[in-house]
Amino acid sequence: MRSTRRLTCDLALLALVLIVLTWSAIGPFDRATWWMEVIPALIGIVTLVALYPRFRFSELVCVFLALHMIILMVGGHYSYARVPLFDYCKDWFGWTRNHFDRVGHFAQGFVPALIAREVLLRQGVIARRGWLPFLVVCICLAISASYEFLEWGAALWLGQGADEFLGTQGDVWDTQTDMFLAMIGAVCAMLFFSRWQDHSLRQVAPGLAGK
Repeated sequence: MRSTRRLTCDLALLALVLIVLTWSAIGPFDRATWWMEVIPALIGIVTLVALYPRFRFSELVCVFLALHMIILMVGGHYSYARVPLFDYCKDWFGWTRNHFDRVGHFAQGFVPALIAREVLLRQGVIARRGWLPFLVVCICLAISASYEFLEWGAALWLGQGADEFLGTQGDVWDTQTDMFLAMIGAVCAMLFFSRWQDHSLRQVAPGLAGK
């Protein structure tokens, strides 16, 4: 019964992501930007399907993975500097920029933190949990820095054509802010979701969570 419910949940999340992907691909603001923003989600979908059911992430991680993919697809469709809801918030709150990209970079730390924590625990990479939060945050900062390198490479390759992908919106500290938000996302995941993740882990790795 539990495995059937879990399978149903996984299929529902996959269906939701594919529906949003289809919507995102129809008439995006800029097709090249769409590809660059959505490719990580496409790689994630293929990887998760290939690993299933040899390695199934906990239900908590799967839900946040789906949410992160949706964020990427929304950003790819509109471009991060033009998401309508955040344009509305910009006008309403008097912001100087569209902050949807800040949400994306927070998620870039938050979701990988849960993934990294789960992989490190289930693969027995570390024996003492005291080091776990520090290592997870370091991994997330490395991922964020790698993504900034990717943006730098896109800027050198595409020149002006990379503006929509970079989404700096005139902020000279955009790179540093993006990495800082990824770090905050990772720290929040460790502080507020570790116990919830342990509970979710018991469904896929009984006896592991709580050690």
